[in-house]
Amino acid sequence: MESLDVIEDLIGFETVSRDSNLPLIDFVQNFLYDHGVDSRRVPSADGRKSNLVATVGPEVSGGIVLSGHTDVVPVDGQDWSHDPFAFHRRGERWYGRGSCDMKGFIGIALSLVPRMKALRKPVHFALSYDEEVGCLGAPDMIEVIRNELPEPAGVIVGEPTSMAAVTAHKGIVGLRTTVRGYEAHSSQTHRGVSAVMTAARLVSHLERVAEGLAETTPEDNGFEPHATSVHVGVIHGGTALNIISGQCQFTWDIRNIPGDDPQVLIDNFENFCRREVLPGMRARYDACSINTEVLARCPAFDDSESSILSLVQSLSGRTETYKVAYGTEAGQYQGAGFPTVLCGPGSIDQAHQPDEYIEVSEVQAGERFLRTLVDELST
Repeated sequence: MESLDVIEDLIGFETVSRDSNLPLIDFVQNFLYDHGVDSRRVPSADGRKSNLVATVGPEVSGGIVLSGHTDVVPVDGQDWSHDPFAFHRRGERWYGRGSCDMKGFIGIALSLVPRMKALRKPVHFALSYDEEVGCLGAPDMIEVIRNELPEPAGVIVGEPTSMAAVTAHKGIVGLRTTVRGYEAHSSQTHRGVSAVMTAARLVSHLERVAEGLAETTPEDNGFEPHATSVHVGVIHGGTALNIISGQCQFTWDIRNIPGDDPQVLIDNFENFCRREVLPGMRARYDACSINTEVLARCPAFDDSESSILSLVQSLSGRTETYKVAYGTEAGQYQGAGFPTVLCGPGSIDQAHQPDEYIEVSEVQAGERFLRTLVDELST
């Protein structure tokens, strides 16, 4: 398969979100230049990372945006059987961090640039940074696409969907709550205010909220899990066993189904803190506090009537559509007014896992899909 060399090159760049993606952007920009294609960067504010936008074909409306993120999740603490940043084949699977999420799609698309010489409508490449930490990079790039490129007919976000069309996904808000209590000797619980135990109370409250959402949301809405979810992922606090903890911090997320407003949940949580928890804390020490900050926010996506859906279904030969629980940049494209659909090679079941892989058959299916798209845009 002609795309495997490009995928291998892309996987070799360690573009974990905490690190720069500029070496990979350099590679892609040079790759495109060697094929006679100009591109432009849309950098982050600090210049450490960049999106990349490129148009192959004529500068006319009606083209298709192929969207993919260049960052990957960390491999820290995962039990890999080989170097995660070296493309490796075993049987009918190709292994490597990002192989399915989503350097496989990007590599397949880039490998077809030589086939795009006869395009009558353009292919627009839109490669982003920091998707994995809250879809932070794409908005500036989407503004460039909306304001400076000929209006495209739609956007294909190549997330791993096993080449099925996905027309809806949940949104996500990432949050961090910091609880400040009052330290004292642990034998004098009447004097101190435990930040850890207060945080535990707040986490229990969030669990009850999640249970209530699961009970009141119709189960036949196409999502699994069916309801807006609330999840606490990390918690840190305290100094020693015999010290009442002065500080505790936990990070949590809301993954909302389309139609549910996550801000309502955030406001309700802050009201609970202000009315039910803080008065008791401040009765002992008036400097106690609970502060919640939003770390990332990505909108839900629901475009089941998208004008690009029929094109994707005809290209893939599959008519079924799905809704998924994970978040992507699709909601940001939809919010900017672009008809959007998710469709790409690989399975989300392998994404973020140790020994992440993509099936050979999925790479082949992705190649057929994008070759057919190029042929369609060339007629």
